[in-house]
Amino acid sequence: MVKNRVMPTVIVGLVGAVIGSFLMMLYASTHFSNAAGPMHTPPAMAAAPLNGVSDQDRIVSAVKRTKASVVAIQEEVNGQTVVPVDPFFQQFFGAQGPGMVQPYKGRASGSGFVYDASGDIVTNAHVVEPPNGGAVSKLTVVFADGQKVPAHVVAANIGADIAIIRANSNVKLPPPLQLADSDKLEQGQWAIAIGEPLELQQTVTVGVVSAFNRDEPIPTESGGVIDFKGMLQTSAPINPGNSGGPLIDIDGQVIGINQSTVKSAYAQGIGFAIPSNTVKKVVAELIKNPGVHQGTDIGFMGIVMTNLTPGLRNQIGYSGPGGVAVYQVVPNSPADKAGLQPGDVILKADGKNFSDFKALHDYIATKKPGQIIRLDVWSQGLKKFVAVKLEERPAAIPVGQVPGQQQQGPPGQP
Repeated sequence: MVKNRVMPTVIVGLVGAVIGSFLMMLYASTHFSNAAGPMHTPPAMAAAPLNGVSDQDRIVSAVKRTKASVVAIQEEVNGQTVVPVDPFFQQFFGAQGPGMVQPYKGRASGSGFVYDASGDIVTNAHVVEPPNGGAVSKLTVVFADGQKVPAHVVAANIGADIAIIRANSNVKLPPPLQLADSDKLEQGQWAIAIGEPLELQQTVTVGVVSAFNRDEPIPTESGGVIDFKGMLQTSAPINPGNSGGPLIDIDGQVIGINQSTVKSAYAQGIGFAIPSNTVKKVVAELIKNPGVHQGTDIGFMGIVMTNLTPGLRNQIGYSGPGGVAVYQVVPNSPADKAGLQPGDVILKADGKNFSDFKALHDYIATKKPGQIIRLDVWSQGLKKFVAVKLEERPAAIPVGQVPGQQQQGPPGQP
């Protein structure tokens, strides 16, 4: 009897479970259809961001916190330009034709950021030091709120491409930006550029830290080349006018100063910045030593040299043993002031004999600005003694070429 009572109860329970499951499925299909994926598949679930905040939110926050401290730099430049006398000649023969020097006025712009509470604004040296002997007649800092304030250059290091400018009048400055430790950067981490590309103020572009310790020879507008070392490579788009602006990380700290891009029509997303640790070091030195510095700290004489060949010996009339020929003298250089001339032969430097221009070049490069080198010189058949007080070697020097001497390499220019 007990068995007969249990079986109907079990059967009723199973039927109830089946009917309940069916009703639940029907209810879910009609009430939760919006939460399901296509064809009522389970919805996709996005991974939760770290600390509950997405990278996009952190980038937006970093920009909001820092952009007020990024400035635009506008300048008026007075300089000189060579205008061809005969435009027809220039059209067919390029810039080698006859021309006349005429003054010109131009405009330029760049970016910078507030560096400290003393009012120092950091930018690139090439932003505030025009090429070809030009001079800035008017320098203006434009803040994010539109305030325009006249400014002046406090110090610049041409070789490091870093400069400090300061407002001429008292102005309430935005807070200075904090600099990160660039030695701790990771390849692939976010990099955010803020600046004034093509005079478009407060422009933000985003990329990543692409690589480290890039050595880049950057051509200057005056025809020279500055060989920059240890550059930070980034994919954040950089354009003319971004120069001097900050490259920041996702926390809003400066990881570098935007400086240049690869000069190639085929290059995309290859920009370079000066690492923040380099910025800290150079700015500290500039604050202690205001003024314009080349940044090389290498002695500079101002001559282009070449080795003596039989043809050159016959040309200048020199038949003695050894020596290095002076091929060119840089105007207003220490060598020019000391009376050296093209065609002179340097026999000794500080009592040491030289017969190879590279060896003499390397010797001069060991000297510091302000030191004196004493030369024994053969000049037009006469021997003379010349004392040359070295200056600081320019960061960018055009490399001279001697026709017919390519197999020996370019002449040295210490």
